Amino acid sequence: MSMPDTNTDKRIVIQMNNTTLELVEGDITDFDVEAIVNPANEKLLLGGGVAGVIKRKGGPSVQEECRRIGSTPTGTAVITGAGKLKYRHIIHAVGPKMGEGDEDRKLSSAVRASLALADRHGLKSLAMPAISTGNYGFPMDRAARITLTEVHRYLQGGTKLQRVIVVLYDDTAYKSFARELRRGFR
Repeated sequence: MSMPDTNTDKRIVIQMNNTTLELVEGDITDFDVEAIVNPANEKLLLGGGVAGVIKRKGGPSVQEECRRIGSTPTGTAVITGAGKLKYRHIIHAVGPKMGEGDEDRKLSSAVRASLALADRHGLKSLAMPAISTGNYGFPMDRAARITLTEVHRYLQGGTKLQRVIVVLYDDTAYKSFARELRRGFR
């Protein structure tokens, strides 16, 4: 198993059936995986945050592929190539904006859709951020509970994924997800 290019003391690794689940603080674009999840908007426009880094490092082909796809509803995900990035694919998952209603179900659906898309494309490793917690304002503790529960459920069902990394962008996010992981899956 290859380690990410970043050095971090903040890493939790657990085994779930045949899949390794990792929580790590870092930059999602620094990990040695086959695909990363971009927390996208419905129009698939690469703006700020993770999407901005993907746009800058991946070059124009990623946005061009997104433009050809057009859009995808909240709670769903689409897959593109990764442009100049080292991955095979980028999975663009649309999480909910806080206040739009039914946010928990939509976040669960976006996480599940990302994992299923990775599986359908035969991917063995995937890095995923805390979807909807940035500009979309989803509370971190709630996102941690929903994301980890959904990943746990998905991995129980049999998957080709051998490694799923949840990459948290700062100490606060990492601690929130670590706390939720220690509480166990409900």
